[in-house]
Amino acid sequence: MPLSLLLLALASVPSSQGVAPSPVPPPGVHAVPPSQAPSLTADGSLATPPAPMEEGEETEEVENESAELEELRALEGATLDPEAKPNAEMMQSLRRLGLTNPLRLRMLDALEEPTFREDDTAPPLARITDLANFDISQVKDRYDIPVDMQPRVAEYIQFFQGPGRKWFRKWMARSTRYLPVMQPILEAKGLPRDTVYLAMIESGFSANAYSWAHAAGPWQFISSTGKQYGLKQDFWVDERRDPIKATHAAAAYLKDLYGELGHWYLAWAGYNTGSYRVRKMVARYGTNDFWVLAEEPGLAKETKHYVPKLIAAALVAKNPTAFGFSEEEFQYESTLEYDEVKLTDATDLDVVARAAGVSVTDVQELNPELKRWCTPPATAAKPYTLKLPRGTTTLFAQNLAKLSPADRLTFRVHTVKRGDTLSQIAQKYGTAAEAILQMNRLKSARVLKVRAELVIPVPASGRGGSGVAGGGGALAAKVAQARRSGVVATRPEDEVPAGTPRGPVAAGPVKTEKVDGKTRITYGVQEGDSLWLIANRFQVSVDDLKKWNNLPKRNRTLSLGTLLAVWPPESKGAAPAKVEERGGTIVVANAVAGQAPVGPKGKVHTLAEGETLWSVSQRYNVSVQDIMKWNHIKDHRTVPTGKLLSLSAP
Repeated sequence: MPLSLLLLALASVPSSQGVAPSPVPPPGVHAVPPSQAPSLTADGSLATPPAPMEEGEETEEVENESAELEELRALEGATLDPEAKPNAEMMQSLRRLGLTNPLRLRMLDALEEPTFREDDTAPPLARITDLANFDISQVKDRYDIPVDMQPRVAEYIQFFQGPGRKWFRKWMARSTRYLPVMQPILEAKGLPRDTVYLAMIESGFSANAYSWAHAAGPWQFISSTGKQYGLKQDFWVDERRDPIKATHAAAAYLKDLYGELGHWYLAWAGYNTGSYRVRKMVARYGTNDFWVLAEEPGLAKETKHYVPKLIAAALVAKNPTAFGFSEEEFQYESTLEYDEVKLTDATDLDVVARAAGVSVTDVQELNPELKRWCTPPATAAKPYTLKLPRGTTTLFAQNLAKLSPADRLTFRVHTVKRGDTLSQIAQKYGTAAEAILQMNRLKSARVLKVRAELVIPVPASGRGGSGVAGGGGALAAKVAQARRSGVVATRPEDEVPAGTPRGPVAAGPVKTEKVDGKTRITYGVQEGDSLWLIANRFQVSVDDLKKWNNLPKRNRTLSLGTLLAVWPPESKGAAPAKVEERGGTIVVANAVAGQAPVGPKGKVHTLAEGETLWSVSQRYNVSVQDIMKWNHIKDHRTVPTGKLLSLSAP
């Protein structure tokens, strides 16, 4: 490369006042001044960075001078070694100049190096068939992360080519959707663009990925680390699943790890196992060479494999044909593109989709952070930002303004209490059980969990009377949508009140005999039995069971096959009480305080808290319809606690 071209480029550098501004970063991205960005040396280690700047001190002068320093570094490398190919450090420095910087453009022309240009691609590699003798130096300059060919790297390449090929195809297909939006964020934060392949091995670029360790989203944040780096997780949203917000958080986390551990390999390992463990390993063995540390005890197998897996994924992803993949294998997804709208109230996603002229699936795919079928509550002062398909915001705004209150739903949050059933909750809010299931992404809710929170869709025009009939078009549409998607509301008479004990029914072999004129039942303990279940089955107390069988007072477990002696009260007969299992829920015929003695006209029962007509009917072996007829009850859902029920015909 002629030196005169470089001198000409240097001579024509504009002064600091005339430096072209850096390109505007993506929405929500805070561009990190280059002076704060960690510098990558040729072997991937951490060069000594300048002292960090306090927040708010980044003046225009500092930014301009930092840009000039980067320009000088770029010129240094090309001038002092004109025959050398650009290395990773030089490439990163040139990228920091910004796409519109005139010096960058002149340098690219002078260098005539195609790998520098964002709009050019490196020449394809020849097919690599011998990994053992593959010269990694052929491709190192194509990456801004350190890459080494180690035996474990070769093993992962072979894995992706063979057993893992099906999954790697999916990862590659998704990569085209997320690389164009993730890489600029990483670069703006001062990270290598190829760091994006960490998300590939973490989740396969899946926003919905969820691991056994409860890590979520494309960057697989656990809850605590996600919160530490600003990812909101609450009843309404889980921002770990948002590819944009999670990438900002991952960039900040990786930058901290890199600054703490000093090498990208160690930073990646720290991302997997935590920085403390990596620091401990470095101190114990006196080296920061990851490959040496990986041979020593102290790191989990997953962590030892993490770095070579990332390198292998990056090598294959950027050179698929060289490693035996054909382009026909990949069904590439389109780039993630969207517009944003500000919502000042919780809004049903079905309403959003209809107003924008798109499907609900389109809205959900752009907003994977949403945990409900609606957006979170918001105000004009604190609106919620929703992503919509590119070019639909104008239509959305127009159509949303036209919707009448009857065509919209608003939302409440209900905390399930002991004794609640879905039908009772729906009745309380004047909505429909199917709509509640749909909003909470539940297929059925026969037994609700105490203290669980549910989103309750309510017609915006008011309470709406009872159920779908009084709920207006929006509620009826929600119910119809729920039924189309397979949501089925349990019949009220089949519901089990929240808080009802759950578990398998005690159903071991029973032997009944008379001993000294008293009935003794021998019961064999089966899997899932407990003293409470057995006591309820035979209408005795747990204390009596322990006394009859010489069981310790604190004994909480039973061994399978243990034979228990049970002496049921003679006044209640020897037959066990009726015990049923309905979908894993136990319903037993307990004697309760609300039960009254038999009167001249038959039995009566005082309805206790948590009971339903169905549970009473099972206890007394009558039908719900008969109880309603004998007591002139029109709606089984509105019977108050404490009501005296007649259980025989008048």
